[in-house]
Amino acid sequence: MASSALVQGFGGFSGLVSPFSSSSPQKRLIIGLSNLQSEQKKSFISVRSDASVSHFSNSVNRASKLVTNAVAVKGESAASPVSSKSGHELLLFEALHEGLDEEMERDPRVCVIGEDVGHYGGSYKVTKGMATKYGDLRVLDTPIAENSFTGMAIGAAMTGLRPIIEGMNMGFLLLAYNQISNNCGMLHYTSGGQFTIPAVIRGPGGVGRQLGAEHSQRLESYFQSVPGLQMVACSTPYNAKGLMKAAIRSENPVILFEHVLLYNLKEKIPDEEYICCLEEAEMVRPGADVTILTYSRMRYHVMQAAKTLVNKGYDPEIIDIRSLKPFDLYTIGNSIKKTHKVLIVEECMRTGGIGASLRAAIIENFWDYLDAPIMCLSSQDVPTPYAGTLEEWTVVQPPQIVTAVEQICQ
Repeated sequence: MASSALVQGFGGFSGLVSPFSSSSPQKRLIIGLSNLQSEQKKSFISVRSDASVSHFSNSVNRASKLVTNAVAVKGESAASPVSSKSGHELLLFEALHEGLDEEMERDPRVCVIGEDVGHYGGSYKVTKGMATKYGDLRVLDTPIAENSFTGMAIGAAMTGLRPIIEGMNMGFLLLAYNQISNNCGMLHYTSGGQFTIPAVIRGPGGVGRQLGAEHSQRLESYFQSVPGLQMVACSTPYNAKGLMKAAIRSENPVILFEHVLLYNLKEKIPDEEYICCLEEAEMVRPGADVTILTYSRMRYHVMQAAKTLVNKGYDPEIIDIRSLKPFDLYTIGNSIKKTHKVLIVEECMRTGGIGASLRAAIIENFWDYLDAPIMCLSSQDVPTPYAGTLEEWTVVQPPQIVTAVEQICQ
C-alpha cells in the first residue's frame, strides 16, 4: 500500500530552502522511493492561460532573481507559444481535487489531514473519494481540534511526509495560529536548517453569501507577517490546480487561499500536466491607462468593471497578483512603468490588509514611475454582516472600481 512507505531521518532537503550538502550525514533517507532524487532534479513545464509555455527547475528560487529595491526590467526570455490540442472542463473544486489526486498518486509521502476530509469528501468535496482510493492513513479524518491536527501535520512534515492541512473554513485555523506561526513558519530557521516543513494549508475563506461574520473572514492579512510562510490565492480552475500542485512540491510551508464563492466556477484546463509558479502574477488583461492589481474573487468584479471602462474609452491593465507573499514585483513593476497609475482592489480589510502592504512595496520600489497617488479599494473594517444587503456594502462592487479609475485617470 502506498501509504505504508517508510520515511526515516531528516535534513538534506533540496528546494527553495537552504540545502545541506549531499555528503552530509544528516541527509534524508527515503526507503522505497528510489526514484525520488531523479524526480526532484527534473524541470517541469508551466502552461499558462494564454497558451504559452515556460520551463522551471524545482531547485531554482525565482525570488533570487529579484532585488528588493530594484526596478523590474524586461524578462530575460520570451515564452514559446504552444497550442493546447486538448483539454477538459472542470469546476474549481474539481480542479483542486484533480491536482491533489495527481500529487498523491505521484508521491506516496503526500497525505491529507483535517475535519471531514475522509469518507465525507470534504465540506466542498475537494477530497471526495480519496479515502477509498488511498486509505484512512493518507486521508485522515480528525476531531474538531484545529490546533491538535495542525500540530500533528507539522510534526509529520518534519519527519518526511508532505501533509495537506484542511481547516474546513480558514477562519477555524485561527485556533491553530500558534502552530502555524511559531512552528510551521519558523522551524526551518529555529532548527538551524535541520528541518523543513513541506506542508500545505488550504481551505475556503472570503466573504460568502450570508455565512455570517465568523465564516466570512479574510485571513490573508493575519498570516502575511509570519516569517517563513508563502501565500497564494487561486481564482480560476486553471491556476487552482497549478498552484495546488506547486504548493505540494514546495519545500516551504504554503498557505493556499480558496474563495468559497468560486468553487463552482468552470473552465477548460489542459489535459497535460502543468504547474503554476508560486511567486508569479498573472496578466489577465493587457492595457495602457491604469494598472489594476487584484486577486481571488475580486478578479471578477474588476473584469465586470472593465467592460464598462472600455465602453467609456479607458484601457485598463488587469493583473491577478496570485502570490500574496512574496509579491511578484517583476510583473507589477513592468506594468507600472507602462501605465504610471495604480488601483488595488481587494476583499481583504483596509487596515493592515494585503493592499496596504502592496501599496508600501510599490511606493518603495516604483515611486518615480507614478503619475498619480495609488488608490486602494478594500472591504470595510467591520465584521461581515449576515444580512445580504449589508454584506454587499462591506465588499468592493464594480461601480466603485469604475469611479476609482475615472478619478485616477483625470
